[in-house]
Amino acid sequence: MRAAPGTDTPQKYIDQLPEERKAPVQKLRSVILDNLPPGFKEEINYGMLGYVVPHSVYPKGYHCDPKLPLPFINLASQKNYIAVYHSGLYADEKTMKWFTNEYPKHCSRKLDMGKSCIRFKKIEEIPYDLIGELATKWTPEEWIQLYESKLKSR
Repeated sequence: MRAAPGTDTPQKYIDQLPEERKAPVQKLRSVILDNLPPGFKEEINYGMLGYVVPHSVYPKGYHCDPKLPLPFINLASQKNYIAVYHSGLYADEKTMKWFTNEYPKHCSRKLDMGKSCIRFKKIEEIPYDLIGELATKWTPEEWIQLYESKLKSR
């Protein structure tokens, strides 16, 4: 679910969610914030909760739109699921392999994901501890280095 017009803060984003989505999205938000290395910034990014490398750390911004900060993790309540988008999963095979190997240890439900999108259709089965651990995997500096290496290889 994209943020409604006028939803310009993370708390306002959560406040406008359906009741059954508020607690799990808030818990995922807290888990990410508690585990994300220093230097990332929380904001509304692409109409979702976003955890980005701010321009103060990476002035170049996102190559597709340099006015935007470099995205890293996004969290959204979509129509049929809650989604965590993690750019490191898409960009780094080692992180993807770690995550796909760890997931069954935390959840009996089959992993439902795309290139960077992890979809949670059953909110009672969200593996919060695993998402917290995933959030620790990259510092802003490491993410910038990987991001730039991927841009150069294009």
